[in-house]
Amino acid sequence: MSATESRPTAETAEGPATPATSQATKETLEDYTLRYAPRSYRRWTPMVVATTALGGIAYMADFSIGAGIGLAHGTGNALVAIAVAAVVIFVTGFPLAYYGARYNIDLDLITRGSGFGYYGSVLTSVIFASFTFIFFALEGSIMAQGLRLGLGLPLWIGYLVSTLMVIPLVIYGMKALSKLQVWTTPVWLVLMVGPLVYLIATDPGTVDRFLSYAGTDGDGDVNTASVLLGAGVCLSLIAQIGEQIDYLRFMPPKTEANKARWWTAVVMAGPGWVVLGALKQAIGVFLAVYILASVGPSVAPEPIQQFKGAFDAMLPSWLVVPLAVVLVVISQIKINVTNAYSGSLAWTNSFTRLTGRYPGRMVFVLVNLGFALALMEADMFSFLNGILGFYSNCAIAWVVTVATDIGVNKYLLKLSPHAPEFRRGMLYAVNPVGVVSFVAASGLSIAMYFHAFGDTLQPYSPVAAAVLAFALTPLTAVATRGRYYLRRTDDGIPEPLLDADGNPSGTAYDCHVCHQAYERPDVTACATHGAVVCSLCLSTDRVGDHVLPVSGELLA
Repeated sequence: MSATESRPTAETAEGPATPATSQATKETLEDYTLRYAPRSYRRWTPMVVATTALGGIAYMADFSIGAGIGLAHGTGNALVAIAVAAVVIFVTGFPLAYYGARYNIDLDLITRGSGFGYYGSVLTSVIFASFTFIFFALEGSIMAQGLRLGLGLPLWIGYLVSTLMVIPLVIYGMKALSKLQVWTTPVWLVLMVGPLVYLIATDPGTVDRFLSYAGTDGDGDVNTASVLLGAGVCLSLIAQIGEQIDYLRFMPPKTEANKARWWTAVVMAGPGWVVLGALKQAIGVFLAVYILASVGPSVAPEPIQQFKGAFDAMLPSWLVVPLAVVLVVISQIKINVTNAYSGSLAWTNSFTRLTGRYPGRMVFVLVNLGFALALMEADMFSFLNGILGFYSNCAIAWVVTVATDIGVNKYLLKLSPHAPEFRRGMLYAVNPVGVVSFVAASGLSIAMYFHAFGDTLQPYSPVAAAVLAFALTPLTAVATRGRYYLRRTDDGIPEPLLDADGNPSGTAYDCHVCHQAYERPDVTACATHGAVVCSLCLSTDRVGDHVLPVSGELLA
């Protein structure tokens, strides 16, 4: 689902775009990456979209995350923690996935109109960009461990190799990678599930040892503190819904004829990703316990060691290490191209809005990879749970805030506009509903995580982030009476945004700045030229020459 788009040039009131700027806008490898995905482009069936989206979650971090929780807190606490986190991720991811698929926009554009405002959502773009380089570093560390085992490379060289090899793939390889994900997924599933089935079938005692493992920090009993600490680590993956929506926004319009398939695809590829994720985490616990006696607790969380130990029991010795290395390396390449790509888009989106300039996405590919490499060289894998536990507070606060705005403020209180808005000029710069809720929820939960309110409350920081975001979002909307969602209610174009079926209109309009055609949801009237301007040209209008003035009836 990838192709090269001819990106509009950034001509503004200050003059036409330079050749360098024009070239930068053509670097984009995915179509419509910073804007609405038009109906004319969305030709895939719901199941094709779902299959492609699910093909991108074949990463190995889940095995490490599950193993780390299980080794620390015991199998019982780990399994409950994984289940609790999965339920939260599924429930909060559902409204986000629905909006991405229904209105064909990514999570940043959803966030703008769901409580944060045009510039306010820059906060959450940085959160998502952080998610991508943290998990790039985690996946890169896992690849480096595989290269050390298979080729004898020192870890620091492996970190560098795992970073540099992604750059050409990000530039040229998205089409090939999408195909790779599809045809390798069945093989990957067999390699993942096969060892588990074999070990259980040939040695049923492994199940008893797995279930009875008490962990290093406890006596094996399930307790609230251990469950919540483990769930907090798992919940760092809550931001994965953003990468799922990057695919779901290409869903075809929902109609009476396809609604069953449409809903199935949205649930499977949206919040449903966490089902496979939770399964991988549980397998990570199982494999870590299985190999613990032979390798020790320091390396048991490493997926390369887990699968080497499992393959040892079922394959010839000469095949064990090569197969384990191939599995790990392919998985890391697949996910880290996506991480590098998605992170660069998040940084580019933020930079473009704040400065009015689109410098070319490759600048931020290098920025994102630089952050990831620094984390790897700092040996983030050794303090993985600490990083993820801290990060999860921010991610939870963001996702719960947006999900609550959609579910409560839009549908129950009807204070938030039902259809999402993302265009400059239509939104206020900052909406206190999302910004206040997010900052308060993440700030207080982070303070709790760092023991500001005592050791007893520290494990409850992810709960605090979720509860505060869920409570403050509607309270702030009621307090502000929904006044700061829309700067305007009229975008100057008579045709409605949505058609009779509630889908975004497919009527095309020519942007007078970049001279390309865009569909109705992506354009507004121009303030000064009596014509139409597209959303990206509005974003790069540094003097505001095209931006509509404040007018229209505000929501009461």
